[in-house]
Order: sequence, then structure tokens, then C-alpha cells
Amino acid sequence: MSTEEQAAACGLLRALGEELGPLGPELAAAFRRVPRHMFLPREVWLDEEGDWVSCARDAEPARWLAAAYADAPVVTQVNDGEKARDGEVWPSSSASAPSIVFRMLRMLGPRPGDRILEIGTGTGWTAGLLAALLGDENVTTVDVDPALTEAAVRSLKALGLRPAVATADGAGGFPSSAPYDRIIATCSVRRLPYAWVEQTRPGGIVLTPWETPWFCYGLLRLHVGGDGVASGRFAPHSAFMLMRGQRTDLRIYRDVVRDEHIPKESATGLDPWLVAGADADARFAVGLRLPDVWHAWHHRPDVPGVATRLWLATTDATSWAAVDWDGTPDAREYTVWQYGDRRLWDEAEAAYKWWAGQGRPPVGRFGLTVTPDGGRAWLDDPSRSWVL
Repeated sequence: MSTEEQAAACGLLRALGEELGPLGPELAAAFRRVPRHMFLPREVWLDEEGDWVSCARDAEPARWLAAAYADAPVVTQVNDGEKARDGEVWPSSSASAPSIVFRMLRMLGPRPGDRILEIGTGTGWTAGLLAALLGDENVTTVDVDPALTEAAVRSLKALGLRPAVATADGAGGFPSSAPYDRIIATCSVRRLPYAWVEQTRPGGIVLTPWETPWFCYGLLRLHVGGDGVASGRFAPHSAFMLMRGQRTDLRIYRDVVRDEHIPKESATGLDPWLVAGADADARFAVGLRLPDVWHAWHHRPDVPGVATRLWLATTDATSWAAVDWDGTPDAREYTVWQYGDRRLWDEAEAAYKWWAGQGRPPVGRFGLTVTPDGGRAWLDDPSRSWVL
């Protein structure tokens, strides 16, 4: 590495130690063995006031290197690798923030000799770290995008690392190399594929970022039993791109609301920002209680007397609701519109009040149990569960 690259890497290592505590000799050695900048493409995209702006290594080497060694995610692909349409740019793959990568490695707890499957190769950096920790022969990584796996193989080989890299839909795991002692996903899921449980040895671990249509947040660490059941708790502080096979592309005015819809009007005294605002614990709980409902904020809609509107809709686009704030400071009442077979604001209000009535539990008190028949979320104990 160049002097500039070495200095940047040392700075990130110090930052990780401050954020996570000492990494320990094994993780620190893997970090030095597998430099992050070696896994980033020559063009990345950085967030500039809400817009994704290209940053090319050849044109802006200092800015590119700073992004490579910042403790922040870096977008490495946009629009699934296709050209932008109508100027719309949206992230489709990224290099996760280094602190979350190392936190997940600690949560995964790989032991010498463990066989690991990674779902979501991305840049290949996590696979490289795992190979440095456990040996090439114990690491398999898969990604659905051949452009990503091909680039990852090149980066890994440049460092003398040769874990098994395959282009495949990670929702099916990778049965030809199963069973595994640990499975780690670097994309979020809304439904945990049971294939991951089937391909993990009894006593093994499945670790994945979690998402509901309501809120992308949390890590799920499951212990796999010998009875085909996996169960474990959520942990906070993560947000990953959703597994491609579980994406939904829905927009309120394009897919949900129609001119012929006649909603029913009512009112609520519950502040919509409490249900869908800054409180991550509340949003996480509402998402678990309403696993097929999503929301979107619309500020300054072209509606007389409405300053901000909160939209809610089902993922099948058959029911929707809107909650309007008229701009009055410390408002005590909000207008509600609801359409369809379900009264979504009523459901969201009930979910929030249930969470508040349970003592406002944080994310870590929730868990999930996965069986061949599906998943059940729970609070504190699997006996207090509901179908997810």
C-alpha cells in the first residue's frame, strides 16, 4: 500500500477501536491483511444533500480514498448496474460501514474450523476478512449479480485469497457446500429463507440484517436447533439494502391511490410522528406488528390546509390511509382518511399503543422463531408470539 493508503487504514483502525473497543489480534490482523480500498470499484457514489453523486478514483483520488477509509457505507453500484432512466439514481449495492462489518463478525462468532456461508458477496471485503480469519477452504460467498461476483474474485485474488465465490440467488443458500456452522447475510430480509436454517448444522448460527416494509432496522441472530427450528433475538443499529428477490416497488400515486377511491374520514389524537418518526424502537415494533404495511411522508402536498401527510398502504396495494397535519403547532387532532378493506391507521395506532402499553420495549427485547411453516415474532419470550 502507498503511504497515503497506510495512513488512511491506520486511521480507520483507530476509529474502529474507539467505536467498538479493541478488535482483538485476530480481527486486527484480518483488517491489515484485507485492505478495504482494494475492494471498492474505481467509481463510487457519495451522498451529497440527498443526491447520489459519482466519485471517480482517477479524477478525485483523495476524496475516493477518504470514502474508502471512512466509517461509513459507500455505494458501489447504482440502478442494478444499468444506465439511469430520466436521471433517477438509486443505490443497488454498497460496501457496508466498517464498524457494522466488524460488529457482525463479532456477533457471528466464527471459530477455527467453522464453515461459513456469506449471502451477498457485494464487494467481497467481508468474504476476504472471513477467509483471512478461517482459511479459504472454509468460506463460501454467493451473490445474485455476476458483475459483483466477478469483481470480488478479482479483488480477492489480488490479495492471494481464494474463498469459493458463486453467482446464485442467496435466498436458496448454497446447498452444494452445505452444511455450514455459520451463515451471515449482508443484505436485509423481510422473510428469513428456511433454506438457511436447513443448511446450518444444529448448534449453528444464522445472522442477518432485518427489514419490514415499515422500517429497515436491526440484526437478527438465530440459534439453529436439531429439530428444524431456529430462534433468537434482534439487536439494534443497522440498515442494509434489501435482498433483491424480496424487493417491492410501490409508489402511492402510481400504484395505490386512485381517483375513484372514496375514503372514509375520521380524526385521531395520536401524533403520527410518534408512530412513524424518529423513535427507532417504536417504528421497529410497529413494523413487526404490521408486517405487510409501509408508509411514506409527503411534506407540503398540494392539498389545501395540509402541511404534511403521512401515507400508509398495504404491500398488495389494496388498502391505504392518510393522516394530515394542518401545520398547527402542538396540534391535538389530525384528520384521517382510510380506504379499503382494512383501516390501516386504526391498525397502526393499535400497534403503537400496544408497544407503549408493554413499557416501550427496545429492539433487543424482540425475537423471531423460524420453522418450516414460517416465522413468529415475539416479545421477551417465544410464548408471547404472533405470526409474522
